[in-house]
Amino acid sequence: MEVRACYEEMGSNFDEVLSRLGSEQMVQRFAIRFLNDKSYETLEAALKEKDVDSAFRAAHTLKGVCVNLGFDKLYEVSSALTEKLRAKELDGTDVMFEKVKEQYDITVNAIRKLQ
Repeated sequence: MEVRACYEEMGSNFDEVLSRLGSEQMVQRFAIRFLNDKSYETLEAALKEKDVDSAFRAAHTLKGVCVNLGFDKLYEVSSALTEKLRAKELDGTDVMFEKVKEQYDITVNAIRKLQ
């Protein structure tokens, strides 16, 4: 799969991230590195443990990585969850995390096709 097709599959704007990172090779390299990022797993574990502070940090990290890499759909849902956790609220985070999980799976599956 080509990098542009990967971004289209995940519902993201490839041209925007390309303009920021400078080359298709850089976009691909950083996208593939995302597969080693542990913020999603940390977020999932923290929410299961009802650890709002750790969940907030993990969601915030995930959101930041997504905005930098142009993973638009995953950024949107992780940003919403981050703001909920910033307020130290856990009510409703299970539904919000399901949206994060859905977009995370779409993103990771698209990136795996690059390898």
